[in-house]
Amino acid sequence: QVQLVESGGGSVQAGGSLRLSCAASRFTYCMGWFRQAPGKEREGVATITSYGTTGYADSVKGRFSISQDNAKNALYLQMNSLKPEDTGMYYCAARHDSCSLAPGPFNYWGQGTQVTVSS
Repeated sequence: QVQLVESGGGSVQAGGSLRLSCAASRFTYCMGWFRQAPGKEREGVATITSYGTTGYADSVKGRFSISQDNAKNALYLQMNSLKPEDTGMYYCAARHDSCSLAPGPFNYWGQGTQVTVSS
């Protein structure tokens, strides 16, 4: 089992920044951030493997950055130049095998942290 607890969400104006954190009981091979807006499906935002290989959704490339601190078992998502369309519940997730931005194969999920971007 892997326990995940997100923090760092909040309300910010467009163009602002937020840093999300995820405290993990342990890391798996692939860790990721996902988001879900009201009335929409959950979508992948960014992933990182235990080797440090990262992947990003096209909509966040150049604005968001995923990282992890192995000593602290912490996963981060630095979000810059935020847009109203970035609004949603952000989830931390983990899976044991290959990384992808598809949420289905992820085995473990946190409860989420809300991000609201106003125009």
